Amino acid sequence: MESSSTTAGGGRREATRQKLYEAAVTLIAEQGFSATTVDEIAERAGVAKGTVYYNFASKAVLFEELLRHGVGLLTASLREAAERTEGEGGTRVDSLDAMIRAGLVFMDRYPAFTQLYVAEVWRTNRSWQSTLMVVRREAVAVVEDVLRAGVAGGELSDEIDIPLTAAALVGMVLVAALDWQAFQPERSLDDVHAALSRLLQGRVSGNR
Repeated sequence: MESSSTTAGGGRREATRQKLYEAAVTLIAEQGFSATTVDEIAERAGVAKGTVYYNFASKAVLFEELLRHGVGLLTASLREAAERTEGEGGTRVDSLDAMIRAGLVFMDRYPAFTQLYVAEVWRTNRSWQSTLMVVRREAVAVVEDVLRAGVAGGELSDEIDIPLTAAALVGMVLVAALDWQAFQPERSLDDVHAALSRLLQGRVSGNR
């Protein structure tokens, strides 16, 4: 068990890393990775430049950890939504619907990260590409688990291509969220969720 001083120190470091994540994601979304400097990240975070290097070996490592951290938060929110819905007696389709909403809530809260994530998924020349693929796979796997359970329980058709359907659902939420934020900001989160929910009910569950 950690001592109180160690725990406090760890909490301070985590708070500092969180500030650096927020500064980096905002700057990189605004001006791109290459144009963003460590000095700018430190200034935006309100810390000394040395603090950046104390926590991360380089700007690239900071960005890699930012992607890992952000997708980890998304994955945790999807899993929590599914588990909560199941615990309340909901169906697997209800769980998928809850995950859609959780994804929209996450992307509404972290729009700059969402933009970065979608942009980086399609790049192939980044040092963090393998890390991004691993964390993306973890997020999609959460959806796959619910689909697989739905098929096993007879709630969903056994003709569903589980890996492709899971990837499509995650992609649908990402693209819909970006379109909402960029082109239809007057829509409410409830409105966007309702539209995606109707699509889910018609295409995955087979209801009309």
